[in-house]
Amino acid sequence: MIRIGQLKIPADMPEARIREELEARAARTLRIPAEKIHLHKILRRSLDARRKPELYSVYTIAVKTELSPREEERALRRARSRDAAIWHETRYHFPVKGTELCDARPVVVGAGPAGLFCALFLAENGYRPLLVERGRRVEERAEDIERFWRTGRLDPASNVQFGEGGAGAFSDGKLNSGIGDRSGRSAAVLETFVEAGAPQDILYESRPHVGTDLLRKILPVIRERIEKAGGEIRFGTLCEGLDVENGAVRGIRLLDAEGAYALETGIVVLAPGHSARDTFRWLADAGIAMQQKAFAAGLRVSHPQRMIDAAQYGPQSEDTYARLPAATYKLTAKTAGGRGVYSFCMCPGGYIVNASSEEGGTVVNGMSDHARDSGRANSAIVVTVSPEDFGSEDPLAGAALQRELEERAYARGAGAVPVQSFADYERGAVGTTASRGAEDLCIRGQIRDADLRGVLPAQVEEAFLEGMHVFDRQIPGFAGPEAVLAGVETRTSSPVRIVRDESLQASLRGLFPCGEGAGYAGGILSAAVDGIRTAEAVAAIYRPMEERQK
Repeated sequence: MIRIGQLKIPADMPEARIREELEARAARTLRIPAEKIHLHKILRRSLDARRKPELYSVYTIAVKTELSPREEERALRRARSRDAAIWHETRYHFPVKGTELCDARPVVVGAGPAGLFCALFLAENGYRPLLVERGRRVEERAEDIERFWRTGRLDPASNVQFGEGGAGAFSDGKLNSGIGDRSGRSAAVLETFVEAGAPQDILYESRPHVGTDLLRKILPVIRERIEKAGGEIRFGTLCEGLDVENGAVRGIRLLDAEGAYALETGIVVLAPGHSARDTFRWLADAGIAMQQKAFAAGLRVSHPQRMIDAAQYGPQSEDTYARLPAATYKLTAKTAGGRGVYSFCMCPGGYIVNASSEEGGTVVNGMSDHARDSGRANSAIVVTVSPEDFGSEDPLAGAALQRELEERAYARGAGAVPVQSFADYERGAVGTTASRGAEDLCIRGQIRDADLRGVLPAQVEEAFLEGMHVFDRQIPGFAGPEAVLAGVETRTSSPVRIVRDESLQASLRGLFPCGEGAGYAGGILSAAVDGIRTAEAVAAIYRPMEERQK
């Protein structure tokens, strides 16, 4: 087959015409008759708005031809196109398994993307893992979260951070990643989502997106797949520590509604998520090697979606705007003082949500449904916070700083999400933004007018203000009267890294740190990929449990 890229067609072309048009353009690129070429699959699609208001969809496709391999090579030489080349489809294959016998089945801690995909790939390759999760199934978790948003009563074990699917289950559901992956793991993750009910277009969109509403339907399908393959899942089960002998894992200590108990195992995959501060604490107390890691902090900023659409797409008719996806943005700047400021987790047509997981602290995040049709866009505008800012060499100093900022936000909002217009923020005035109501502002959770000045560290606040005005020059109105702030955003990434070696084991043999919480991923897709890598690392050493039974 042949791969052909940079095929541009008008973004408003009717869906029924796209296949024919792509085949015709591919034939022209290769200089062969159109009837001898057939679209095999779309490999990538992106939107080009550089010449707005003219908008183009840019495709990369794989085509089959009615030519022999030698004739295809001749056609490519004649075409002299840098955008065309021979293409071979590759499929992900789980690697060859190890030789050591498992004394007991592996235990995976945490049912976020990393833990779920690690457990899935272990289960489907004969390892019969036990997956434990402190939170609840996504169906029950959704009820807990809705109650929290409505009443302010927080369940520390079942919230936007903890429970089946992890923090990603109540986010925008982005599936893009900056990781380089020639192994096919990323494609395997996307295909798993599609098999569980996600739309096919996530396989080729340049910015694939599922949405929280679809993720809540997909997660039970993946759960069932793990269980059918021989895995077991225990919800409402907290990992409290490990039993160790001669520098290796010998067991795991768990706590559920019935009480505390221990299980024997020599393999623990730890995928705790970036908010598991209690887990970080017992790891540090147990002497597991950990490092401080930079994160970012800031405020979530909301605007009317149509303002973002107009800036990104240029002037269009209302009908055209309605056919186009809600526009996104990715903004970066470097302040005069050298700090990085950037947009994080941009949610077009989404919601700001109270994502708190600890009593006495308030943290916000962004979330959207698949349709992205709330009418408002939001993103976190955050500033890099490095270990030099932590004020301590304690590996948990970053987590302590996060908690301090969240406690300040909680105090300002008296437990509700503190909100403020950007104009009021600049002059340090408490306004009347909350009078518009959480529904109008597309905020999930109780809200309260507050002065957000002083919630962020002074140097971070200064950089945030500078960045907002830089971004206003790129998107007119970004720092204007429609900009609404909510605070505070601190859970951009894990503030620690659990050190692991080339075998992906920590300083304790048999302990495999994994995913975003362990410091090795940044989003749903990269965390899921790291979960697969960790399953491979376990399999590189141990034989499957099913072989132990023979």
